[in-house]
Amino acid sequence: MKFEISIIITLAVLLGYSCRDTENFSDNPTAMLKFSTDTVQFDTIFTSIGSTTHQFRFYNPNDKSVKTTISLAGGQNSYYRLNIDGRQESTINNYEILPHDSAYIFVEVNIDPLNSNSPLVVADSIMFFTNGNQQDVKLIAFGQDVHLYKDSVIDTRTWIADKPYLIYNSVLIDSDETLTVEAGTQIHFHNESAMWVLGSLNVQGTAENKVVFQGDRLDEEYQHIPGQWYGYLHNDSLDTKYLTGGIHFWQGSTNNIIDHAIVKNGVKGIQVDYIGESDNPTLVLSNSIIKNMSAIGLIAQTSKVNVINSVIANCGLRAVILAYGGEYQFIHSTIGNYYEFDSRKTESIIFNNYYEVDDKITAFDFSALFANSIIYGNLENELLMDLNPTDDVELGLLFDHCMIKLDDDFDTSNDQIFSNVIRHKDSLPNFTNTYEGDFRLDTLSAAKDKGSTIYSTLLPFDQDDVDRTLDDKPDLGAYERVEQE
Repeated sequence: MKFEISIIITLAVLLGYSCRDTENFSDNPTAMLKFSTDTVQFDTIFTSIGSTTHQFRFYNPNDKSVKTTISLAGGQNSYYRLNIDGRQESTINNYEILPHDSAYIFVEVNIDPLNSNSPLVVADSIMFFTNGNQQDVKLIAFGQDVHLYKDSVIDTRTWIADKPYLIYNSVLIDSDETLTVEAGTQIHFHNESAMWVLGSLNVQGTAENKVVFQGDRLDEEYQHIPGQWYGYLHNDSLDTKYLTGGIHFWQGSTNNIIDHAIVKNGVKGIQVDYIGESDNPTLVLSNSIIKNMSAIGLIAQTSKVNVINSVIANCGLRAVILAYGGEYQFIHSTIGNYYEFDSRKTESIIFNNYYEVDDKITAFDFSALFANSIIYGNLENELLMDLNPTDDVELGLLFDHCMIKLDDDFDTSNDQIFSNVIRHKDSLPNFTNTYEGDFRLDTLSAAKDKGSTIYSTLLPFDQDDVDRTLDDKPDLGAYERVEQE
């Protein structure tokens, strides 16, 4: 096994670095350096993909200048290399640092591919020799071998959970081909990478082993950060803001199933385009979570999508866009938008069944059922219906046993559309942890036992495989609250 690890170290001293023949340098063994950290550690880094840049500082706390020699512990045989002031060397001698001054060291790491399915640890240290004293800062990087797909067009195949899959510069599932993804598989997207689907995607996660789609930065600080993988804004003329990227089902894609999956930390989660004439949904999204998208969680356009036992949460623009008509069902699902990375100004959900060009309106049939579901967030109103009722199209809309956050001016008097809707401002869903995307219900949730058994009979188990039929009535949303005895 062979690693090639590149460490770029730039030293910047506040008063400059130069030979100072007249400087009074201390040779006292007590004149030692101090460091901002004792270890520079990188979390899991994929083979052949570079890390983030980490940095630390070393200080001269003494009243006199000192000279220090900086060297890699591994010397010439080390897998690390140093770039110091533009010079690639494993050692720099007699580096001068003024009294009460400091210098920065910036560290990057790159690990080459290996034939190993287990995480790899690459360790070294940067040594500082000052006045007979030896000090060090440890370097630790954890690497992970991956299945790498780069600019790939793939045919029918199965991805298994032996090691992660890394998509670099996107992957296309070709027409009439099917990608099956087994439970527990981890799929990572490099920046500006996406999954395009012309054929079919069949994700087969379980409650215990979900399939995860996310970016390729695994450092702890990236765990909840949106916008890490691809979404491209084509124009800004429509309120729906058309984007490509994410997991994108193009026109012609059919029979897609995503079950027990997590799609997180991108620009846009899932897009479903025009379905054409078909009796089957383009996508069935079940027992899944889409969260932490800088723009959109789910956008569907003139298509047919069923969302079951799922959560769509924390999106910067909209959680759900249903544009240009189509047929949609959201049953026992939670739309919870508490986006905290920017000031969100748009409602979580928008419906649209038309477009207008040169004052000419083209409208489409539209139907949507929301049942035993929650639509909530941190705005006063989380629902916008932009529907154009004409004689040429059919409109069907029903919110049945739902909790919806609406402002005082929103009219829900039509009981053919709004049936058993909870909208009172004091009736709160009380989610467990909205920042981390945990939308299970707290014990004081007003959504408990407010569902209809019509839908819980069809879906007796929640996203965690908890039985909804154990008490008198089901809870709203994707999760059934189980009280601890």
